[in-house]
Amino acid sequence: MNHGTTITDLFSAATTEPNIKDAFSISHLAFTAYQVEGRKGVSVYPLYDTRDECEDGSSAALVRYASGAKTPRHMHPSWELVLVLEGELIDDRGRHGPGVLQVYPPKSTHELSSETGCTFLVIWEKPVKPVQPIL
Repeated sequence: MNHGTTITDLFSAATTEPNIKDAFSISHLAFTAYQVEGRKGVSVYPLYDTRDECEDGSSAALVRYASGAKTPRHMHPSWELVLVLEGELIDDRGRHGPGVLQVYPPKSTHELSSETGCTFLVIWEKPVKPVQPIL
């Protein structure tokens, strides 16, 4: 099990400048490409993942969308929380900038994208499920 990443771990390589914004920089983190079918321009920095212990386990990550990134419609069997940190995230509800917290209830669906790129914190109580397109 990945037991998680502490705030200290995340920001330990950050600058020692007295500027609070610089102290919480995540620019030094090594994001990796998110290899999930239908998602383009998406990279992640996992924070914790309990799915190796329980198929329906919870997980959290920092997610980065490149300009033009898209994630197809998917369903959340349980709660999902998304906190935008940088840039602009677009979903079915509109456009969301830094500091906006979106809370998606169980059984909700949405598509996500970003025209300009963005970074957000996401917490999944259970893994997402793809939604089959209606033909």
